[in-house]
Amino acid sequence: MSVAIVAFGAISGLGRGPAAASAGEVGAPARIVVKEDAELAASKLARPFCGRAPIASDDEDRATVILRFALEDLGRDLDARAPRWRDKRVGLALASSSGGMRSAMELFEALRAEKTVPRELGERATYFAPMQRAVKECFSPSTLVLTACSASTIAIGIAMGWLEGGACDLVIAGGFDAVSVFVASGFEALRATTAKLPSRPFGVDRDGMCLGEGAGLLALVRASDAKSPLGFITGFGASGDAVHVTAPDRTGAGLARAAARALGSARDVDVVSAHGTATPFNDAAEWKAMVASLGEDVARNAVVHPFKAQIGHTLGAAGALESLAALDALNRGVLPASVIAPVKDPETPARLLERTERGSPRAALKLSAAFGGANASLVLRKTAEPSSRPRERFRAYVSRASYVSAVPPLADLARVTGIAAEKLARADDLVFLAMAAIGGLADLPLRDAGVVVGHAYATVDVNDRYFQRVLEKNDARAAEGRRFPYTSPNAVAGECSLAFHLTGPNLAVGSGLHGGVEALAVAADLVRAGDAERIVAVAVDAPRRAARAIAESCGWPCPRDGAVAVLVSRDPIGAEIVETECATLGGTDLACTPGHEALIPLTKDANTVACASPWGAFARVKLA
Repeated sequence: MSVAIVAFGAISGLGRGPAAASAGEVGAPARIVVKEDAELAASKLARPFCGRAPIASDDEDRATVILRFALEDLGRDLDARAPRWRDKRVGLALASSSGGMRSAMELFEALRAEKTVPRELGERATYFAPMQRAVKECFSPSTLVLTACSASTIAIGIAMGWLEGGACDLVIAGGFDAVSVFVASGFEALRATTAKLPSRPFGVDRDGMCLGEGAGLLALVRASDAKSPLGFITGFGASGDAVHVTAPDRTGAGLARAAARALGSARDVDVVSAHGTATPFNDAAEWKAMVASLGEDVARNAVVHPFKAQIGHTLGAAGALESLAALDALNRGVLPASVIAPVKDPETPARLLERTERGSPRAALKLSAAFGGANASLVLRKTAEPSSRPRERFRAYVSRASYVSAVPPLADLARVTGIAAEKLARADDLVFLAMAAIGGLADLPLRDAGVVVGHAYATVDVNDRYFQRVLEKNDARAAEGRRFPYTSPNAVAGECSLAFHLTGPNLAVGSGLHGGVEALAVAADLVRAGDAERIVAVAVDAPRRAARAIAESCGWPCPRDGAVAVLVSRDPIGAEIVETECATLGGTDLACTPGHEALIPLTKDANTVACASPWGAFARVKLA
């Protein structure tokens, strides 16, 4: 497996273009751009640190502007390197953790004041809004991965599968995110942010990370089609911990599985691009994953690069920006410097450099992790592996559909999942509906499958309930840490992975109201690419006042409560999936049957399920 990187666009606190993901200059220490942030300080947060992207104005949603800048830069780079790229079949695999969250905060304020929500605000307040507003060309296939901190690493992996399967000839893959008080309040409430600068990964006194914002986009083609490649991605792996909805598996086993899958039989890694959040549990688990996947000698000798300590945790953009920094190190022949803690932790003896050094690194291992135990990994190289061959392609079959139309009693869920009702009560209706739908497939081989979750409006109502306390107290420190994890669209996947021991790829998607069919399409793509043997695809919706306000203001349909689950497998357990199609801004006359409702026909043995979002994005799956 090998795809080539032929162009990129990037923006971070370090700058725009190549500067945004620089591995540093020889002899120089790691450049740190995180500092106290005026907006976060005004919200009364105790730890108001952030690495802001260089944007001159806040007149427009920051996430949209950041994504647009990266797309413009990538387009110029592609125009220079491959002038006829627009004549090719081009896919788009984007990722975000919070999407239009800054605009959603305005929506939540309007709802609190019982004001009418104008259409313009409704259109800005969704997770998919920045993609909808910044992307102006047609792409097929396309998706938006909403898997928090590992989202862009997973998006790149999905793009690799599309290229290998011949779905398109070039893919723009990566992620974006902007920092908001909403997100900052949640990470502080979880005690995941540092009390003092700089963040200190792999240090004895590490106490968390700082947030950052930016975007990183890579243009990928098949290795055989690349004329002047910037580098290659030769491996991808994804896994789920199935241990905890926020904390990592302390053994590092899940992340190690993702890394081992990406590495294959290779171990010639000279640089590890660490997830590096500088929390006590993450760094310790990540070190164990390095040792387990690379062997102790390689793990101790490889230079570890925790880029988040320099630019902040850029969430949905992190995997892409950190991969670009690793690529920069490979191409310029340098070993990147790290932010060094005053006292290194002897239990995590990562090799960190005080200053960037000259070297000849051959390969880099990128590690990513996220809420819900969603792990992902990439292997980057300056040159393609001579023996690299396309992975085996598989057929994908879909089981019968399991459908629930109402939130079940917790006692019933407890019997299905084996989890005590009082523990289940911490979650929300989206989780309950998804668990109930998956429970209807309990007689199928679910254990160790992956899970892909899709929605129409994602977790916008959970987010509304979470942020109302901050608005009520006029103090971001009032945020409740126990509620924040469920504001991530990937929380549903995480909780379901715990309940049913789903240790395969773990992700959420949603590039529009067609998110339900999109989840099924992406699950089938991952199975056919060989990234998992089995994946549960779940479409789930529980709209409340925020989703309904967006739907009413925009004139969009709003689904009822409900969830549909199906098992997608290499084994012929049902109908074969013969075609998946997701496109953005392509124009279509398909009906907009939002979220899970588009999958209900599977309960009646339909051979096609499809949904179009109002702006022309759509998803369709055909069965044999």
